[in-house]
Amino acid sequence: MFDEIASNRRRSYLLVFFFVALIAAIVYVFGLYFDLGHWVLIPAVGFALALAWGSYYYSDQIVLGMSSAQPVVREEEPYLWNTVEGLAIAGGLPMPRPYLIEDSAPNAFATGRDPQHAAIVVTRGLLDKLNRAELEGVIGHEMAHVANFDIRFMTLVSVLVGTVVLLSDWMLRSLRYSRSRRSGGKGGNPLLLIGLVFVILSPIIAQLMKLALSRQREYLADATGARLTRYPEGLASALEKLTADTEPLEVANKATAHLYIINPLTEHRGRLNSLFSTHPPIEERVKRLRAM
Repeated sequence: MFDEIASNRRRSYLLVFFFVALIAAIVYVFGLYFDLGHWVLIPAVGFALALAWGSYYYSDQIVLGMSSAQPVVREEEPYLWNTVEGLAIAGGLPMPRPYLIEDSAPNAFATGRDPQHAAIVVTRGLLDKLNRAELEGVIGHEMAHVANFDIRFMTLVSVLVGTVVLLSDWMLRSLRYSRSRRSGGKGGNPLLLIGLVFVILSPIIAQLMKLALSRQREYLADATGARLTRYPEGLASALEKLTADTEPLEVANKATAHLYIINPLTEHRGRLNSLFSTHPPIEERVKRLRAM
């Protein structure tokens, strides 16, 4: 398991590097099209690196705000606080900050940049609908995301994927207004054609990379969380309850859906093709847990 965690971290670094290079390349191609010269690569790389730096330090607060998550104190939510504290001690981790979303749909996620700056967020529905062993299974899963440093990289990837999509959309719109320039002979340049195809396909490439990373990390977090609680059945039973609950999560959105333990946007809509789902099938996750 530890070898897999180390491998996951290396792949995450490579993935972040890929996204930074992708963003820089999109800006560079766009600059060449408008005759800005090769020097445009310098600000393109600077922009991509600045984006990665900003998302590293501030994206967790953005995610918490978007999710309407409120910090929890021990006196108000002792059940949640004690569960998070106990599993943090068992895992030898700093205690993540507990947050609560006042929503009756059961779900949870973790965010932050490292175990010293982590937060675990649960909904009111999760506290109301799961028993103690199931709640510990879910918190253990999210604690695994903290311990495995998933929270850092999934947040970075989320911001970078969103930026790739926005940049590509904006550039394609801009290109539509410059057709006269292409009709003057520039459109026949094969390098330009390759560049335009690259801009069009880059959001698809970025999204597929993000989805593949999310699925891989969910399996690893299930296994690590079960090892932490020493009771795989707790998480398996919780996953079955969560996927059977059809109540929609009101605060869910496309930017944060992949962070939750089950995807709140797709799990109850006919099981979308696994290629385009941020999470592996619940049935497969439960099967692996019960085989441990």
